[in-house]
Amino acid sequence: MKSVLILICAVCNCFIVIAQEKYSLVKTNYGLVEGYISSSNVHTFKGIPYAAPPIGENRWKAPMRLASWKGKKICRAYGPNAMQDKPAPFRGYTVEFLPPVEPISEDCLYLNVWTNSTSKTAKKGVLVWIHGGAFMGGGSAVPIQDGEALAQKGIVLVSINYRVNAFGFLAHSELSAESPTKTSGNYGLLDQIAALRWVKENIQNFGGDPNNITIAGQSAGSMSVNCLVSSPLAKGLFQKAIAESGACFTSGNPLVKTPSMQQEEQEGANFLKKCGVSSIKELRALPSEVIVQNVKRFFAPVIDRYVLPEPIPAIVTKKKDNPIVLLTGWNEDEGGKKVQPSTLKEYEESVEKQFKENSSKVLAAYAPANEQDIAVKKAKLESDVIFGLQNFTWANLHSQNGRKVYVYRFAQDIKPKGDALYGAFHTAEVPFAFDNLKFFNRDWEQQDHQLAKSMSSYWVNFVKNGNPNGVSLPEWQPYESQKKMIMMFNEKPSAVTLPNASALDVLYSILKY
Repeated sequence: MKSVLILICAVCNCFIVIAQEKYSLVKTNYGLVEGYISSSNVHTFKGIPYAAPPIGENRWKAPMRLASWKGKKICRAYGPNAMQDKPAPFRGYTVEFLPPVEPISEDCLYLNVWTNSTSKTAKKGVLVWIHGGAFMGGGSAVPIQDGEALAQKGIVLVSINYRVNAFGFLAHSELSAESPTKTSGNYGLLDQIAALRWVKENIQNFGGDPNNITIAGQSAGSMSVNCLVSSPLAKGLFQKAIAESGACFTSGNPLVKTPSMQQEEQEGANFLKKCGVSSIKELRALPSEVIVQNVKRFFAPVIDRYVLPEPIPAIVTKKKDNPIVLLTGWNEDEGGKKVQPSTLKEYEESVEKQFKENSSKVLAAYAPANEQDIAVKKAKLESDVIFGLQNFTWANLHSQNGRKVYVYRFAQDIKPKGDALYGAFHTAEVPFAFDNLKFFNRDWEQQDHQLAKSMSSYWVNFVKNGNPNGVSLPEWQPYESQKKMIMMFNEKPSAVTLPNASALDVLYSILKY
């Protein structure tokens, strides 16, 4: 009898668990999608297709319209990462910063949605997140980019995958010739635009407001945001933008050269030779794994006169970019606080090699106070050249064009754990902005959790109404190119004058395009 009772209890518990499983069904323009409702009452949809698979003859073509389906499509698991090398920890970037190793596929044009209401009348602000990865890898299924916490705060969060490396940014004369627009090389950006169009057409069914969309991204995702703001093809698809540590304004970062399509077509011809083929037809016939194995250089957006009509600095300077409210910034220690030790002589020689006749100006702006300060100034210079200067320049131009911009500096010191990067390093702000410290394995203190709560609230307020300020938050003033007031995010967030503005001005005078 006792065994029978145990069996009955087990069966009953099983039914209780099943009863607790809650699913959410939403209609899109292509068919029904079924997600799930989390314990915090957030409706979650993962792996929703937004365009036809870019495979076979569609490899290196603009994203094709998605075919409709009958019945419902189960969307409770992330779609595949774009084709790339298998993600693996590097330079201290642990698994929290990486998408899963599998699945990886050319069939990668999927997005994810988190919302706490699927009412068409909810009209919630929408945040569309574009992942980083140097345009070479990455994906939306990264733990620290989970959207549930921000959806709980009352916005709809969408994250997307897009083609990367050679699959997303290969230019070639044959591809340009076969294209209706006579262009090639910006397939990854066209994917992002296709995803934004899907959001514009469908997000109301997920509780979002199609006329209140903010695009956001970090690193290459931030550079993508910069490209989208500058592209006439993205006109009307969003009203606000958040750009974290990345833009395309000055030289010094190998990803922001934004070469002409003609230059990249020659690089494309070289790539075909590396793959052992002589035509695009033969390249399309190669397995995707073979193509990835031959990717030995950076692939990134190009000036194709279509997606990007001109270099981005020219577009923004001429006020030809899409008019948006901007929130942008960068981190204190983008490369981490660990740098290769060097003597003062070695530091000076490296600066002279990089800046040549302008080295004396740079050394004056980044002069070490003592021997122990050499590594600090070296790291600071690298951080500003590669990242800080890009967003600093964008903020200044945006302000000078009479458009509203909010600027931040993330300076919270992240404690080291093993060999992981520490300091306010590149990407360290993301789990704070997403309020996702639970996915980031560090020994957090109360001040860290408070910063994550505050920072994510600023981001959510900006998504909702274009102003990051809100109740119980220190006032964040709009940035002006003359006053240079920013929000400093550290253990006690506050508005300050940008600390090293004069050094950044020196770099801009040397590195501007």
